[in-house]
Amino acid sequence: MRNSTCTFIIIAGCLSADALAVEPQSIDLAGFDFTPQLLLGERYDDNLRGDSENELSSWVTTIQPSFQLTAEGRKTGHQLKYLASREIYHSDSDASHTDHHLTLKSVLELTSRHRLSAGLGHHRIEETTDTTLDDVNDKYTLTNAELGYTFGAATARNQIDLLSRYEQRRFQNSNGINDDQERDSLGLTSTWYHRLSPRTRTLGELRYTDHDYTTDLNNRSSTNTAALIGGTWEATAKTTGTLRVGVEQKNFDDSNRTDYTSPMWDLGLTWSPRTYSTFGITARRAFDEGDDGASTVQDINTLLSWDHTWSPWISTELEYQILDREYKATERQDDRTAFGAAVVYSYDRWADFKLGYRRVDNDSNISDNDYQRNLYLLIVELSL
Repeated sequence: MRNSTCTFIIIAGCLSADALAVEPQSIDLAGFDFTPQLLLGERYDDNLRGDSENELSSWVTTIQPSFQLTAEGRKTGHQLKYLASREIYHSDSDASHTDHHLTLKSVLELTSRHRLSAGLGHHRIEETTDTTLDDVNDKYTLTNAELGYTFGAATARNQIDLLSRYEQRRFQNSNGINDDQERDSLGLTSTWYHRLSPRTRTLGELRYTDHDYTTDLNNRSSTNTAALIGGTWEATAKTTGTLRVGVEQKNFDDSNRTDYTSPMWDLGLTWSPRTYSTFGITARRAFDEGDDGASTVQDINTLLSWDHTWSPWISTELEYQILDREYKATERQDDRTAFGAAVVYSYDRWADFKLGYRRVDNDSNISDNDYQRNLYLLIVELSL
């Protein structure tokens, strides 16, 4: 399975309920706040499989209901959410599918200096683009769990975050397709924050992830370790951000595999020169898991965005993404760009309408992986 997560982050974002400005109301349900939402979308995709040749176009209907239960106490908070996304491809019924996402999150404040967080998730996903076999969806499930602990009061000079994560990836393709991608991943992260001022903190972070593949067909079992320094800041009421820079190592269990060391960074920055206008930048350099014969993929991803509200009813969204992916131990290298623009009409608090356009260009030194993709979208989001 070729990795398409970063390639189509813009497309996924424009179809997400969180991307719109609806302010849903909740109803009381046995002491819980119950929040239903419904997203309806229609788009035209001129290359739904991301092929370099024999491009297949289709109208696609999206029906995406979601339901959220929330309970909050003085020192606790719990959230259960289920989202289903039905994608109907009118020119290719084999591409039609339904994704399911179930998540549970909890936080518990033991004292002002000790806090716990926990999360569980189960996701059943099908991908239509960058698949292993042409014209066949990649089908897989992701099951994840995490447990976090924070030591130090929110206003303390020093604070320590500890986070453990587990993820299980399993495929449901026929004939064992992508079985070599199945893995269990266990990650540990420790972060130390030091407050320099009420709005600025430095940080030091250590990360460790063990990837254990269920088969040894590609000998990709490995460990990732990273050491990062940086900071978080709210320089003014207009600017907030987090920056981490450091080095990452990828060490394989198989001594015949080449190990890799590379600079690593992770940046998230927002600037709001006016209350109605926000610019954003996210940037990442890191190793992703191997794909398409590669032992690992060096990913460098930068996303620029601008959201502007022109009136109480009209807003616009612009996004531009640059993505470089180097497939280690192979000759493949992809340079991708993606552009997105949308106009949002906020009819009322409970309804938004979005008209948008997205384009993705994938320039690869392997001609079979070259493609262009255009999407024209109309999205409606409704809530109580």
